[in-house]
Formats: sequence, structure tokens, C-alpha cells
Amino acid sequence: MQLVLTAAQMREAEQAAESKYGMPSALLMENAGRALAEAARSVAGPRGRFNVVCGPGNNGGDGLVAARFLLEGGARLAVAVVGDRAKMTAEAQRNLKALEATAFKAQALETLPELGPEDVVVDALFGTGLSRAPEGPFAEAIQHIERWRGAGAKVVAADVPSGLQSDTGEPFSPCVEADVTVAFGLLKRGQVLEPGASLCGELRRVDIGLSMAAAQGLSGPVLPLLVEEADARGVLPPRRADSHKGTYGHVLGVAGSRGKSGAAALLARAALRAGAGLVSVATRAEVLDAVMAHAPEIMGIPLEASGPLGLADLEPLLAAAEGKDALVIGPGIPRGPETGKLIGELLARVDADVVLDADALNAVATDLSILRQAKRQVVLTPHPGEMARLTGLSTKEVQARRLEVAREFAMAHGVTLVLKGTRTLTVSAEGDIYINPTGNPGMATGGTGDVLSGICGAFLAQKVPVHEAIWAAVYVHGLAGDLAARRSGQVGLIASELLQGLCDVWLRWDR
Repeated sequence: MQLVLTAAQMREAEQAAESKYGMPSALLMENAGRALAEAARSVAGPRGRFNVVCGPGNNGGDGLVAARFLLEGGARLAVAVVGDRAKMTAEAQRNLKALEATAFKAQALETLPELGPEDVVVDALFGTGLSRAPEGPFAEAIQHIERWRGAGAKVVAADVPSGLQSDTGEPFSPCVEADVTVAFGLLKRGQVLEPGASLCGELRRVDIGLSMAAAQGLSGPVLPLLVEEADARGVLPPRRADSHKGTYGHVLGVAGSRGKSGAAALLARAALRAGAGLVSVATRAEVLDAVMAHAPEIMGIPLEASGPLGLADLEPLLAAAEGKDALVIGPGIPRGPETGKLIGELLARVDADVVLDADALNAVATDLSILRQAKRQVVLTPHPGEMARLTGLSTKEVQARRLEVAREFAMAHGVTLVLKGTRTLTVSAEGDIYINPTGNPGMATGGTGDVLSGICGAFLAQKVPVHEAIWAAVYVHGLAGDLAARRSGQVGLIASELLQGLCDVWLRWDR
């Protein structure tokens, strides 16, 4: 996993690198500029030209170092320094002098050559410290960069695309859209949260000499972690030769209703494809046959009462939950005035971890105190609209403060929370935050959340520790969607295709 820092934490890490570990800022800049030049070369065509656009700050200094390395390599190069040169930082001034000592001269922005395919723009205008929208010559420079990109040139950004807010991922206007962003040392929030992640293009983190020890004990907000494939792959080890179906747990799904039997079936099939040894579905008797028809491996438990789920279903569900290793409650259930009370009783009495999704979330939103009464651990998997109902905020407010809202809720109620969406967040009851990089817009279709809840249940049933089970399930779910989209495209992707995507994940991981 990779740490994800705020701009202030990044400055603190840089200061610690110098004061504690003997890495002066000049050396960090030299390493950053070299990596930036290498990235620019990697996307240039055989006859490519390079325009390096630098600001007056240290980000501009990184660009000037990159220009020097490109020049030493024989590149066809033009450089512009935007803004008042008298206001350049000491490091930027030093590197401008070093570049011009080679008899190479920086040009005015408007005299830089026009670029097209095979050419590269190095965006070194602004770094992580930008706090307001670019104006004047800086806005004009961004417009130049965007024009060159529109003509086919590749844009390589130094640390963050100029105009992007490093702490939130929100762009000012104007803002550069990069093809490649070179992240210096450690990741920043704006590089991994949307829409910043998309504006960064391909994110390449490079080591510039910032020891990971420099990031320990940083002040400010909790450090989120970006989940990587190796992390998720390690959660489920290869299966032992002497294992059996009981080894991998029994999931009970409480799901489905008339017209929504597919939600229960997707949950159950996903749990099976995610490795659960056994999967049962408890649902209204009139739809049970329709659920079980989706796969012969599903076992069914009929709930004979009628109408919305309520306290009349308590004893049958307690009996069904006996001996189960994980419960998933919510996809497609018929919700009524007693559904929240029923879920509260189940949480308090069932000896298994429980995932609440879909209408189970809406049912408990009226009395969140039941979450603290649970006998075992509880996982909630809301999308932003459901999160808004859980918190009393608007969806817009939730989306504007995703990390903070998710962490505050998880810690306040002692639950593991999955806030779904682009860059889904998993937050433990202790407040640890995991950012997921997998998934694609094709997954914005009905039923994909039911698949996720089934994967979560399967991982919990296999006795994976809760916080690991859930961030790993989120990663696998997104990766399954990415692999499935390679066959169907994003527009044609439907939720059931994620089940084959899961198989593709296990083949990829030799599981």
C-alpha cells in the first residue's frame, strides 16, 4: 500500500528528509527533475520536440532540472518561465542559472513552438501549494498547454497538473489535463481522488530520496492508504490440498422480493465465485424458486410470512443464521416499518459478522444506535445517496467531504464503512482509510452493488480479518469489472458479467 498525503504533510516529509536523513532540497529537486525528464522521453515520438513550461516556485525548479537533463540528452527543447523571475524561489533561480550556463536561453511563452503528435509538454507551472485559480499569464500558459494537447502533444505534469487542488482532487479553472503525472516521492490526495485522478492521467510515483521514515508521525489528518494489487492478492492465500467446503465458510444472504429476485441471485452467485464454501438465501417463499433457478449451488430458505420484512421473520432468520459464518442483508428486500427493528434484533443476537447493503441501510438509518448493539462486527456498503440518508447530509455534502464523512461515521458507530463510487473508500471502525483504485464507469449499472456485497460476505466467511476482507473485496470487485470490460466494453457491461470477471481475477492471481 502507498501512503497518501496532504500538501502540508508532504512539506513536513520533505523537511524531515533534510533535517533527519540528510537529503537536502537541492538533491530532492535534482532527483525529481531527472525522473520528470525520463517520463517525458518515454512518451515522445522519435522526432519529438519538448516544450517545458515552468512557474516561479519549486515546481518550476523541477521543470528546469528536467529541461537540463533533456538538453544533455540531445532533445529539441524550448523552455518558458512564466511569471516574475524576481519572485522565483532560490532553488528555481539556481536551476535556471545552471540551464542558462549552457548558453541555452529560456523564451517568452508566446514564442514557444507549436506542438503536435510525437511532441511533449512538461507542465511545471504549479505544484501542491496552489490555493486559488490560476490567473493572468499562468492561466494563459495553461491554455497554451491545453491547445498543444489538443493538437496531439502529450502532457507530462510535475507532481500534479497545474490548476489541480492537491488536497481534494478538485480542479480550479483553468486546469491542465495530463497524460502522465510524475508523483514525487509520496502520493498526494488530489492524485488519487476524483476528479483529480482522471486529470493526472497515468500516475507514476518515483522515489526521489524521501525515506518512508520521513512520512512517519506526520501531523494533520490521518494518512489514507492506496490499495495495490499485491495487497489484495495476499489476502486470500492459495488453497490447501486438504481443504473442504467447510473450510471456506457458509454465507447467508437475506435478500430478494417479488420483482427483485435477481438481487438475491447476484449476491449468492458472487459469494460462490468469491470462494465461499456454501451459500444460502433466505427470501420470501414465492420468489425462492426464481432465486435458486440462477444456480444449482444456491441453497434456499423460505420465509413464509408475507409483505415487508418485519419481526414476524425474526425466529425463522435466527434459525437460518445458526452456524453461518457471515450474513449479508439488504439487496432487494421488501422494507417496511419493522425492518429496522428486525435488523437490530439480528445484529444483537447473531454470532456472525454482518454486511448491510441497499434497503437494509435505509431501514437502519432511522435508528443508528442498533449498530453499537451488534454481537459481532458490522459492515455498511452505502452509495452516496444512502450515505446521505445515514448522515442527514445532502449527497453533494457527502461527495464534497468523502474521506471526512466516511471516517467520522465509521468511528462514531463502530462499523466498517464502504463508501461506494469512483475511488471507493473503505474505513475501519478505528478510522483507517483505504482508497481503492480499481473499477470503471461501466460498473455504474444495476446489480453491481449486490455483487460487491456477496464478495464481502464470502471473504468474511473465509475468516479474513474484517478490515482486510472488505478493502480486498472492494479491490477484487473493481478489478473484476475492469477485466470484464475488456470483453464487453464499458457501455455494454452488466452486473452478471462481473462473475466471470471474478474468475479472471483468480486465474490472474493463480487462486
